[in-house]
Amino acid sequence: MNSSPELQAAPGVADYLLELARQARLIVGGSLLAGALAVAGSYLIKPTFSASTVILPPAQSQSAAASALNSLGALASLAGGGAGSRAPLDQYVALIQSTRVVDRMIDRFKLLEVYDVELRMDARKEFRERLRVAAGRRDGLINIEVDDHDPQRARDMAAAMVEEFARIASEIAVTEAQQRKVFFERQVKETRGRLDQAMQALQAGGFNPASLKAEPKAAAESYARLRAELTAAEVRLQGLLSTFTAQAPEVQQQRAVVAGLRAQLDRQLGAEAQQTDSDYLKRYRELKYQEALFELFSRQYEAARVDEGREGGLLQVVDAAQVPEKKSKPRRGAIGMGVSLVTGLLLLLAVMLRFHSRSLDPQGLQRAKLRALWPALWGRA
Repeated sequence: MNSSPELQAAPGVADYLLELARQARLIVGGSLLAGALAVAGSYLIKPTFSASTVILPPAQSQSAAASALNSLGALASLAGGGAGSRAPLDQYVALIQSTRVVDRMIDRFKLLEVYDVELRMDARKEFRERLRVAAGRRDGLINIEVDDHDPQRARDMAAAMVEEFARIASEIAVTEAQQRKVFFERQVKETRGRLDQAMQALQAGGFNPASLKAEPKAAAESYARLRAELTAAEVRLQGLLSTFTAQAPEVQQQRAVVAGLRAQLDRQLGAEAQQTDSDYLKRYRELKYQEALFELFSRQYEAARVDEGREGGLLQVVDAAQVPEKKSKPRRGAIGMGVSLVTGLLLLLAVMLRFHSRSLDPQGLQRAKLRALWPALWGRA
């Protein structure tokens, strides 16, 4: 025969099953013992408590915003995205986990001392690991959960997260109505300044009786409307150019609108120039233009304030944070089962490998050579 006397035929399935039956007590007993030791060791781990709160972000009124912006015409594109834009849940989740909110929590609860760290970046990392924010896509609710070793502090931190989120959201224009309010508030202030300047210029220039022939009131009001529409159309064109190319259909269409409004304005200026060359009409026209803008922006600012109030505030607390009555970590049952399972698999693998090695090398020649490998590396064999 060609087979070596040192090696035997590989064992079959029945041989492996028989060996498993012989070592069943070792495998099962070792697994249970390891699991029991792991559960006992888990009592050395400081328990962690989880407190959670559920909030409802503001529901934005798209219909009210749309009606307000529709009356604005071409200026609607300036109001920060239009009525169709909504602050998604992901934006709220990002705000809750923002560095500004986390830093305020660190200062409020002195987390540098609680976490026993020196650097603020380490405290941020530790806090974010204990913070979980989940947004419900179907119900639109946001769940905030905070872990801490002290159950009372866990509850206080969960409640404080809502307060800090409300605080930062009040500082930042999050909702569509808030964005429009901020935009129109700025426009009202700027237009009021220009209106005062135009009024002072008109008063300083005096009254010219010859300007009565041009009927300045009707002419100036018509000029103010045209110029306001032209200003809005030009800004709209600049906004489109920042997004589309010059050859885009949207850009070409807006260029045509700007050209038409500018042509109408030029025709009106030419007709007025034939009637009178008085500076009084120019100053009066500027005054009416600024009055038209101021009235327009003021009306939209008030509409934005109404829409912001209709949205029901920044957020509503659905479930307030409560002091947790049971610990959330460590989960001793899961630890015991996990360690027992892993230990059982390792013991099973060790038993199979040992049986396989002994079956192929019953005299232990190969094992003896492997044991002599390490001394040989050090020159001892």
